[in-house]
Amino acid sequence: MRKAKDYISPLLMRKPHMSCRNSSISSHAEAGFTLIELMVVMIIIATLAAIAVPAYTHHLRVAREAVLRQDLQVMRQAIDSYTVDKQKAPQSLEDLVQGGYLKSIPIDPITHSSSTWTADQSDTYASVDQTETGVNNVHSGSGMASTDGSSYSTW
Repeated sequence: MRKAKDYISPLLMRKPHMSCRNSSISSHAEAGFTLIELMVVMIIIATLAAIAVPAYTHHLRVAREAVLRQDLQVMRQAIDSYTVDKQKAPQSLEDLVQGGYLKSIPIDPITHSSSTWTADQSDTYASVDQTETGVNNVHSGSGMASTDGSSYSTW
């Protein structure tokens, strides 16, 4: 029959080390990480950051483009609704806010400003009942290129 001490790991049964006061060698060996170990860890962290940061910025840009598409759709729908209801096109984007078609002019996610929207004025009538021309479309005021290569101002 085996005794209980036979089941205990030999590592647990080792004799304790000498105290640090008695041995200067053991105090240096157990003091901390070596410079090489710290450099390896820093290289691993830098490599992971080099992979993660570009991916994060790309996803951030794609999210801003999605917000821009949604804002343009909402404003264009508000322009159309205003034109049909009032039988005249709005003269500015501020008319949409004053008429209650928009709560406020949204902030362009690319330029980070609500004053950079470019409103297209048209001399054509959208319907037979329309009495006055005005704003018929809206675009971003940014001249930057999107992820698909087109300019934001053409959306």
